[in-house]
Amino acid sequence: MKSGFISLHPLVCFFYYVGVFLFAMIFFHPLFLLTAILFMIGLNFTHDGGIKLRGLLPYYLVMGGSIAICNPLFSHRGRVILTYFMDQPITLEAVFYGVTLMLSLLLILLTFLSFQQIITTDKFMYLFSGIAPKTALIAFMSIRFVPLFRRRLHQITLVQQTKGISIRHGSLTKRMRDGMLLLRVLLTWSLEEALQTSDSMKARGYGTTRRSVYVVYRMERRDWTLLIILCLLGLSCILGRISGYGTLEIYPMLETIRYSTIEWILYFIFCLYLFLPMFIEINERLKWK
Repeated sequence: MKSGFISLHPLVCFFYYVGVFLFAMIFFHPLFLLTAILFMIGLNFTHDGGIKLRGLLPYYLVMGGSIAICNPLFSHRGRVILTYFMDQPITLEAVFYGVTLMLSLLLILLTFLSFQQIITTDKFMYLFSGIAPKTALIAFMSIRFVPLFRRRLHQITLVQQTKGISIRHGSLTKRMRDGMLLLRVLLTWSLEEALQTSDSMKARGYGTTRRSVYVVYRMERRDWTLLIILCLLGLSCILGRISGYGTLEIYPMLETIRYSTIEWILYFIFCLYLFLPMFIEINERLKWK
């Protein structure tokens, strides 16, 4: 049974995620970003108990950690020199900027993981098929290709291992040759299926008339109320950021971390916006019990 945040109108859910994506880019402050990451982790756990999160979190940490490590190695801006690496200065500002950039990337990845579970294909097409049907279809098919290619590559690897083809055993030349063979099979399989999908869509008359929808979502009073609340909270956060709050000046010198009263108010509004789906989930489960 679908209840809680996923039961809301797709427009409300989509608006929430757009706001979080926007906040991840404009609030360049460790406190704001770390708080949003914690909320997104909690929200992902309410979806499926954190099953997908536990599987992808190591990859996310590797991606974010590589940015945090590479930034001070390639960027030497800043006044406070911590140490030297290969005669190049490692500055406090570069390290702090890399960590903050890592938090921003992790927030985007975690938000996108939750987005995939809430905004399904039907909801995404329902929102954008009337405006730009071809663009919406291409966008969601592109998003679908990443997990699809991973599953197919895993299946191909298992089959080819029975023939002695593996990228984990043998010399470097053999592993490179086997890896290219696996990629060739993957691309051949994907292109062949793409042609079959295209022929099937053309035979069924896709795009000849206005697209219909399988499920019709209706905006109820609850959806309008939540949408208005999200608009007010999101607009308040954006205005606060435009006013100069919610960011931390790192270059050329790291500013002292202190928070004014207005910034604490902005942080409270920011937390309210992020906590809204969690509040809906908690309230729904308390009603059921």
